[in-house]
Amino acid sequence: MLFHIESLSPLYEAVQSSAIFPDSKYFTDCVPRHPVAEILADYEKEKARPDFDLKAFVEARFAPPKNPETYYQSGQKTITEHLQTLWNVLTRTPDSRGGTLIPLPYPYIVPGGRFREIYYWDSYFTMLGLQVSGRTDLIQNMVDNFAHLIDTLGFIPNGNRTYYLGRSQPPFFVAMVGLLADVKGPAIWQQYRPQLEKEYRFWMSGEEDLSPENSTHRRGVRMPDGAILNRYWDDRDTPRPEAYIEDVHLAQQAANPPAVTYRHIRAAAESGWDFSGRWFADGQNMATIQTTDLVPVDLNCLLLHLEESLANAHDLAGDAPQAGSYQEKAQRRRTAILHYCWNAAAGFFFDYNHIRQTQSERFTLAGVFPLFFNVATAEQAQRVAECVEQKFLHPGGLATTLAATGQQWDAPNGWAPLQWMTYQGLTNYGHTELAAKIRRHWMQNNEKVYAETGKMMEKYNVTDLNLLAGGGEYPNQDGFGWTNGVYLGMR
Repeated sequence: MLFHIESLSPLYEAVQSSAIFPDSKYFTDCVPRHPVAEILADYEKEKARPDFDLKAFVEARFAPPKNPETYYQSGQKTITEHLQTLWNVLTRTPDSRGGTLIPLPYPYIVPGGRFREIYYWDSYFTMLGLQVSGRTDLIQNMVDNFAHLIDTLGFIPNGNRTYYLGRSQPPFFVAMVGLLADVKGPAIWQQYRPQLEKEYRFWMSGEEDLSPENSTHRRGVRMPDGAILNRYWDDRDTPRPEAYIEDVHLAQQAANPPAVTYRHIRAAAESGWDFSGRWFADGQNMATIQTTDLVPVDLNCLLLHLEESLANAHDLAGDAPQAGSYQEKAQRRRTAILHYCWNAAAGFFFDYNHIRQTQSERFTLAGVFPLFFNVATAEQAQRVAECVEQKFLHPGGLATTLAATGQQWDAPNGWAPLQWMTYQGLTNYGHTELAAKIRRHWMQNNEKVYAETGKMMEKYNVTDLNLLAGGGEYPNQDGFGWTNGVYLGMR
């Protein structure tokens, strides 16, 4: 039986509203020492006492979360030596401690810092470094953990916590399987084809019910010409438990009803870009968040890759009808991406607002995904390359967007996964000189911060190399799984 933090209501709301812990995620990761009914009964008896101490009450009845990697020091190691030893520091073994953690059967890598569990899209970029390090065993274990989640839950949640069960993250499982197949051979595609198909059904849930009158259902969107594309979504419309008070405060500022705002917040969390002016109607203020109104270009490129990979897997299995069906789906999606997301005047790919039936005006590095997945034409790739060099490239790498909003997925911050997607996307189209320049700027930034701090960081300031990255709901974290993976992958 999985434990849900909401089962502790009204204690849960009281703790999360009180700010007795500096990080809202702290309490959601604590493990109850006693049955929930007993804890709640004690709370009801004691809360009316004039000397009641909420923090002391919680600390007596819950085991705190562990943060062992916080204390890890690099000593005099080179950055490469540091990363090789850090894999063991960030490895977690199957854990049955209880609480909100969803048990997994095999060892896995966590990002680090406050992120004590496995994260979905982080793990692909972490695996790039594991491959360089020869840790095929961990790649295999993590792919098997994700296959286990698909088989038991029907999808891969944001992370292996029960408070993430309303949402997933960018669907990189197919890319992980591809990485494993590169090492172990094409038979891997047949081994994981059932899970790939289950994930596809999760993202396409309700597709058959879409119509001109009913153009959206969960993650599916019927476009004006009848094409089916996808958006980010969360099945819940309440405050995120791990950011409860932040979400409540934001909903109080927003013009939309609270449930609508919560859904937009949660959908942005599913995107992995939590948070960015990319999702804001005015481009600056989170109170105008509108995530589910947007058809994201990066998500649809990932799903196109999943469709193409399923077509190839069925072809390898000798199932021509199924292979053809998925190939048709992929071709329709490719046509729709180019139609709705390409802007010839700007020379870049954008998200599409399916409510307003117009493209977003926000330049973001999501626009490089069509190059990574070979969706763009050569001419489009040339225009994107020019835009990346002129607008996004800075001394420390690529900025995530062009807007400085105070959110962590905006300028001046750069993130390892987007450096990798751009670097590889440009390489795919022969823009090797620009790709090498991006690689050099980013790795030098990583190396400078490491030399000064002994740490690999979650994100980096790419415009001012004398400042660390900031913004968002929590401090910059060290560790850090995907930064380590991309650095090793770029060596």
